[in-house]
Amino acid sequence: MLHGTFRDVTLAAAAALLGGLLVAHRVLPEIGGIRQVVGSFLPWLIVPTLLLATVALAAGSKIGLVAAAAPILAWSVLFVPQIVEQPYGGSSTGVLRVATQNLGAHGTAAELTDAAIISVQELTDRNRPSVAAALDRDHPYVATVGTIGLWSRYPLDDVERLDLGQGWARALRARIETPTGDITVYAVHLGSVRFGETDSRNRTLRTLTGLVDRDRSDRLLILGDLNTASTDPELTPLTQTCQDVRTGLAFTWPADFPLTRPDHILTRGFTPLDATVRRTTGSDHRAATATLDPTPQVSR
Repeated sequence: MLHGTFRDVTLAAAAALLGGLLVAHRVLPEIGGIRQVVGSFLPWLIVPTLLLATVALAAGSKIGLVAAAAPILAWSVLFVPQIVEQPYGGSSTGVLRVATQNLGAHGTAAELTDAAIISVQELTDRNRPSVAAALDRDHPYVATVGTIGLWSRYPLDDVERLDLGQGWARALRARIETPTGDITVYAVHLGSVRFGETDSRNRTLRTLTGLVDRDRSDRLLILGDLNTASTDPELTPLTQTCQDVRTGLAFTWPADFPLTRPDHILTRGFTPLDATVRRTTGSDHRAATATLDPTPQVSR
């Protein structure tokens, strides 16, 4: 009897912990970056949750099975709507295709030439010639700042270097003159995040959010590697004013077996038509792409 009781209590406690992480990860302490780590990989809590339910079933623990139902329900409420989400819909007039790609050491973005606006990160002297060879012909308007590049089919103007708090410029703001009117684009690569070291990322994210909040542009894009997942609470202030354009979970990193989504397309003043994730040659990130209607979204 004691053995069974200990088993049931252990399974129930594990279920309570998993359920708590799913529904209350935003209140976790920032010590050591634990809140960001849990938030970034939150969808993967389904793995230990299903494992827990399997153990409870194998052990014949009714209490364990009932307890495991709580985190399964919480996960379903959070993520099933995203997984079964219908594609975006809208007008097909004057559409704009955009893409963002962290190049890594050997990426070229050659698979993204169908996009009119392409933001790349980790642009270096080593990969710059191959990226230019892939993009320059159809995207003659180019702006680069440090390791950030922006290629466009349409003229660029008012290009501004941005230091988001890292001590050097790793972002830019530009105005793009499209056939349907001007667009403000932020091409960015936020501070790196490692376990126990999130200060740089959080600082650059707050700075970017402040710039966007003060920007009065009617149509605005943020393209880049934000080093934060859609489920990370630190991203919430930015997504309160800009739409995170994606379909499904849309993980982008690592490329071979994506576990999270640090690469984002955020919009204001557009209606998304579709959003995809694309495997590209030579990069450890998958590219995020989206097709946008240059009119504001009314409802979904």
